[in-house]
Amino acid sequence: MTNLIASDQKRLIIGMGQTGLSCARFLMEKGLSFDLCDTRELLPNQADIESEFPQCQIFNGELDAEILVRYQELIVSPGIAIAEPAIASALKQGSRARGDVDIFAEYVTKPIIGITGSNGKSTVTTLVGEILAAGGHKPAVCGNIGIPVLDVLLNDDHYDCYVVELSSFQLETTHHLAAEVACVLNLSEDHMDRYDSMMAYHQAKHRIFQGCRNIVVNREDALSQPLVSTSMPKKSFGLKMAENPVAAKNQYSIGLQKDSANDINLGEFLMFEQQPIFPVAKLKIKGRHNQLNALAAIALVESLPADFEVSHNQLLQVLSDFTGLPHRCTWVAEHDNVEYFNDSKGTNVGSTLAAIEGLASHDRKNIILIAGGVGKDQDFEPLADACQLSVKQALLFGRDAPLIASSLVSTCELNIVETLEQALTQARDVSRPGDVILFSPACASFDQFTNYVKRGEVFEQLVAEIISDKEGL
Repeated sequence: MTNLIASDQKRLIIGMGQTGLSCARFLMEKGLSFDLCDTRELLPNQADIESEFPQCQIFNGELDAEILVRYQELIVSPGIAIAEPAIASALKQGSRARGDVDIFAEYVTKPIIGITGSNGKSTVTTLVGEILAAGGHKPAVCGNIGIPVLDVLLNDDHYDCYVVELSSFQLETTHHLAAEVACVLNLSEDHMDRYDSMMAYHQAKHRIFQGCRNIVVNREDALSQPLVSTSMPKKSFGLKMAENPVAAKNQYSIGLQKDSANDINLGEFLMFEQQPIFPVAKLKIKGRHNQLNALAAIALVESLPADFEVSHNQLLQVLSDFTGLPHRCTWVAEHDNVEYFNDSKGTNVGSTLAAIEGLASHDRKNIILIAGGVGKDQDFEPLADACQLSVKQALLFGRDAPLIASSLVSTCELNIVETLEQALTQARDVSRPGDVILFSPACASFDQFTNYVKRGEVFEQLVAEIISDKEGL
């Protein structure tokens, strides 16, 4: 790997968003030279950037291969694909693509907990950070979760480890993360508008395992499991555990517990090697997918060196208190014995599938699903079986509603509407006591909303208005 300190190579940072600016500030702090580039003709904060980095040449507008090839290192922001023709041309002529995480990995001297996957990344990353903090440690929770890794690395003295959420986009330009423990939580089709195949997406995700010292794997998702030596220390999580105690070694699962003396069923527990950890009923985060997220977080923490020990009581307190993150299968309200859940962050099929399966009743179709938006060239067929079993009606809106409907047409009642408000109004009208109204779009938001956060906020506001109107009748 090129050592930036010793390198006199020319560097160009491509993309002047939050990540690009964090790269620029880090390199400037290290006394390294670089220039800047952005595809926008004029940045809204162009004058501020020019003032902050007066030593840099700034290129605006469409990427130009003749300019890019002048630089040995192209530090590419995750929102820009390295398959862009100008970047690809420069790479063919000898330039090297890096990202902020690659630079972070070169400089960091403290343990990294690396977390990726199609769904659940932010929940697990946050939960790992809270468990470690409860144990008296000083984790930096950063990366794709919203805080650039190089921003926190500039304050390295404040932390004793880094809990890093990583997207496939970030991992494309990461060459040797060398995490203390790494995990791909799950893999399902996503970002097919950027990747030409599921294999390419899979390969990007699995770059997280390069140079790692421990792994955590999802036993029930073969695509999440790396090809590594059998000597690699490994823990695994899944719903079911091997019945043989030897085979169950280092396994986390969900299991039933019983008070044999009093013949009382104690319910389901998070388990480790057939020993109970915490009752599922006391988790504030709901659904099977969140139970798996909790198991993954525990496995990651317990894969760290002994210096990062967390007591059993400290772990239980975090599991008791953790309410999850906004817009991720979040309980919003209950009215007339109907529950409303906001899963606006469910921007792909796998996420919506997990939400349906997590909230489904065992004995009837209990879910009214609201979905739709921009499908990102996904295949919606994997939703069909879950809707057949658990969805009584699907209300679809947005650009790709007809595409979703074509995959679900024989599985449940369907209706296509224009807006989220119309979908929620119809969901309220068809709901009955015991039902769940689940807003899990399985799509990106940008046809009708600025982002998934705004979309989720609108949903919650509409729910509040509907309940208020009903109570006023």
